[in-house]
Amino acid sequence: MTQTIAPKTTLYDRDLNLWLGDAIAKLKAGDFHNLDVENLIEELEGLAGRDRREVSNRLKRLIEHILKRCYVDMPECYRGWEVTIINQRDELEDIFIQSPSLKQVFSQSFDDAFKKALRLVKTEYREVAFPDTWQFGRDIDTMLNVDFWE
Repeated sequence: MTQTIAPKTTLYDRDLNLWLGDAIAKLKAGDFHNLDVENLIEELEGLAGRDRREVSNRLKRLIEHILKRCYVDMPECYRGWEVTIINQRDELEDIFIQSPSLKQVFSQSFDDAFKKALRLVKTEYREVAFPDTWQFGRDIDTMLNVDFWE
């Protein structure tokens, strides 16, 4: 017995990019009556969640590399860690320029990001005595500009 799969019937299901173009065109034209509002809401909610996750993930990566640079005595790795720190800071700054309201996500997710970063570095460098609490300033300006190892 063979089972057939029903073909995707809506443009949203068949081609997301094409659906987005169509939705944008309808919005620009004021054709709200024919707009796929349900899927538009779903996509907008997804974008908001994606942006929050990106801030949290970049913060975790930033903290991870600051911890490495400050506590792991491996001078041959310093430059690579510093490059990663610069990249994460630049990306976070770009996000905050585009969406300043996401700065609150940075503050709200700091403790969780630190906990996850600490777990990673403790696993990677078991012989290093990392502090169990963040030892530096945690405000956005400090995190994006201070080289804690200097």
